[in-house]
Amino acid sequence: METKSTNYKQTINFTPELITRLNELLTHYPADKKKSALLPVLHEVQDAHDNWLSVELQEKVAEFLELKPIEVFEVVTFYTMYNQKPVGKYMFEFCSTSCCMLRGSDDLIDYTCVKLGIQPGQTTPDGMFSVAAVQCLGACGYAPMMQIGDYYHEHLTPQKIDQIIEDCKAGKIIIHDK
Repeated sequence: METKSTNYKQTINFTPELITRLNELLTHYPADKKKSALLPVLHEVQDAHDNWLSVELQEKVAEFLELKPIEVFEVVTFYTMYNQKPVGKYMFEFCSTSCCMLRGSDDLIDYTCVKLGIQPGQTTPDGMFSVAAVQCLGACGYAPMMQIGDYYHEHLTPQKIDQIIEDCKAGKIIIHDK
């Protein structure tokens, strides 16, 4: 099977702290069912590697969990929460399902992309911002909305987008609770 090559290089760094965290996660699952830990392990590994998972890093996860690489590839390519290429420090993930679309998420995605000078799926040249349309984020009552890291930003308007961008540039937006 031929795989598509990318020009993205990633340093794989399974630090002692990361391995300790991954081993702690494994204690929450049956010892003979390591695959059960795949999703949280991928989150931890992605967080520790600039928020993306190269093919080589996915292979390292497979080795760690004693899985076939394809078992990891299937999951990473299925879920939008796993990034297969470098993304910006601030990943603007706009909900693009019915409730948000009816409340104007398409227009807000376009507005944000024009403001940042990129297209959906791209990253700004300074590596600060990426924009993506994702499936339901489960906050339909707060549409239109987006997620940045672990946090939701709801009832969005162009003015709120402007403020969020400025807050990100000023380092005022928290990405993760860790």
